[in-house]
Amino acid sequence: MEYKGNTKQRINTIQGLRSFKETLPKNIKKILNKRGRIYTETLDNWKYIVGEDLFKVSYPKSYKNSNKLTKSCLGIMVARGHEVELEYSKNKIINKINAYFGNNVVDSIKLLTFENEKSKLQQENKDLKKTLNKVRNVTKYKFTKKISNIKNDKVKNSLLKLTKYLEKK
Repeated sequence: MEYKGNTKQRINTIQGLRSFKETLPKNIKKILNKRGRIYTETLDNWKYIVGEDLFKVSYPKSYKNSNKLTKSCLGIMVARGHEVELEYSKNKIINKINAYFGNNVVDSIKLLTFENEKSKLQQENKDLKKTLNKVRNVTKYKFTKKISNIKNDKVKNSLLKLTKYLEKK
């Protein structure tokens, strides 16, 4: 490897292979040094921290480090309908995280909800069923009105039977 004096930067660079840390911009290095370790460790051990049940419906979204004005806060995304379970286990989660890191890393937890795919599909199915029922009722009324205008009783009865058969499908 050859040492090369780069005129555009303040430091001398080494030509050839570099470590990953040296290739990152300064702003990203600061972020990783401040809160990257805590957030990544929390992500890696989330299943151990919250348990199997809450692991399926939640995940940590962000970590804000404490400063003079605010306390450190962990943002957790929770599937809609499971907020109460996580709310009751907030203190337990805070204690486990602080015990894992060995000092007071998290002071509070902020819950953020999201729609999971299952509930979206259920809502779409309900909406679809409602619209189908409305369409069926409108068409049923429309056809029965037209069928009632038919003078031949045999044709009228057969058409009514046909509409009942189609409604079952």
